[in-house]
Amino acid sequence: MSVYADLQGKVAVITGAGRAGGLGEAMALRLAAEGCRVVIADIGRASGEYFPEHAIGSSAGLAGIVDALRASGAQAAGKVCNMLEEADVKALADFAVSEFGGLDIWVNNAGVGYLMKPIVDTESEAWDSVLGVNLRGAFLGIKHAARRMIEQGRGGRIINIGSQASKSGFAQASAYTSSKHGLVGLTRVAAMELGPHAITVNTICPNHVTTGLGAWQNQHFGAGDTEAYLAAMRARIPLGRPGLQMDIAKACAFLCSEQAAYITGESMNVSGGEEYH
Repeated sequence: MSVYADLQGKVAVITGAGRAGGLGEAMALRLAAEGCRVVIADIGRASGEYFPEHAIGSSAGLAGIVDALRASGAQAAGKVCNMLEEADVKALADFAVSEFGGLDIWVNNAGVGYLMKPIVDTESEAWDSVLGVNLRGAFLGIKHAARRMIEQGRGGRIINIGSQASKSGFAQASAYTSSKHGLVGLTRVAAMELGPHAITVNTICPNHVTTGLGAWQNQHFGAGDTEAYLAAMRARIPLGRPGLQMDIAKACAFLCSEQAAYITGESMNVSGGEEYH
């Protein structure tokens, strides 16, 4: 059901949206329900030690989500995009324009959150992979989305998907936490620079959501007792549960709408009260 009539016909790009049950899929479905024309992207195939098959959005997964969006009546398209490659990111922005005639919304959702070790055991290559996708990839997304939006002259919305780790530190997540903290700073600078063009830039900071990545984290940090890990999590969250994919999708739709036209440079917690910073 549509809530934000002003989103009808807008063109939205969502990166890291090729995995069923992920935040990207949920945001694509929510924006499509608002009448947006949606382009989803993901890396498409495994690539070496740090981008294994179980952790990436495949071409088949991407195609499946596009099919589901179209079956719901949405205008949708998918494109393989490696966020480490600037040419790919530019091509993604260009594809949205060629496919649907413009670019109004860009969601930087692609991220690496599964390379977790103590600092003393973290390989520099793993660090570079996390910072490369989570922070450099977001920078490239902002850069090429903003160029298109400025050319069009009608403003736009850029949404970065941060984390509770954008605000607080977490053991074994030095690269992830650093990248998500950095995203807050990048969001603030982009908001300052792009505000004169009526482009808002905000970050959504979820707490734990059991996506495919979230399920891996449950096992990794639960050390064999996932239920005890989740029970402890529920006990410290004022609203009594971890986040859901649609919690983030609803926040995304709001920030993309005219209801949020005077909100920019913010890093909004969507955490059931767990994160206050």
